[in-house]
Amino acid sequence: MKPEAAREFFRRLAERTPEPRTELEYGSPYQLLVAVVLSAQATDKSVNVATHRLFALAPTPQAMVALGEEQLAECVKTIGLYRAKAKNVIALSHLLIERHKGEVPPDRAALEALPGVGRKTANVVLNTIFRQPVMAVDTHVFRVANRTGLAPGKNVGEVEDALMKIIPAEYLLDAHHWLILHGRYRCTAKKTHCAACCVYDLCSWSEKTG
Repeated sequence: MKPEAAREFFRRLAERTPEPRTELEYGSPYQLLVAVVLSAQATDKSVNVATHRLFALAPTPQAMVALGEEQLAECVKTIGLYRAKAKNVIALSHLLIERHKGEVPPDRAALEALPGVGRKTANVVLNTIFRQPVMAVDTHVFRVANRTGLAPGKNVGEVEDALMKIIPAEYLLDAHHWLILHGRYRCTAKKTHCAACCVYDLCSWSEKTG
């Protein structure tokens, strides 16, 4: 997509949703970090159901460690891969206490050193909590970037690089959330809603309808 078209693309998304936010529910940077780790291969809605109970019992790293892996797993057993995720959450909670005084660090390398935290999770936290201009590429972002022609790429790394180059600076802080919401509710995986799409004429997808 050409730069002028990309600018118009995000102008329209911003007009539709002026203040985009993550749909994960959290009360602190730590809780968002845990929620994002739990959200891998799971919906935000299912994670919110599980964390509503979990964060009432263990809202901090210290409380999570005290809760223990078995009780944590019991709280999140409705989420896919819950045992591996429970193990990672306990381990990352230990490291946050040992290395960062229980606080979530505003640093990519430090975040990615935590169990269960990859580049996408780190970028979500850096963008949402610390308002850093980074791009987290999940399945929704990857799909929208490729389908529309905004920033095509064969893998998440290529798409992330392409998005960072094409997104106008004034839209970069919120671009991650706009693209996720567009992919979740308009440019969906199974059934697109092209007739209601605000960027229909800018999209180069050969299979768009309407």
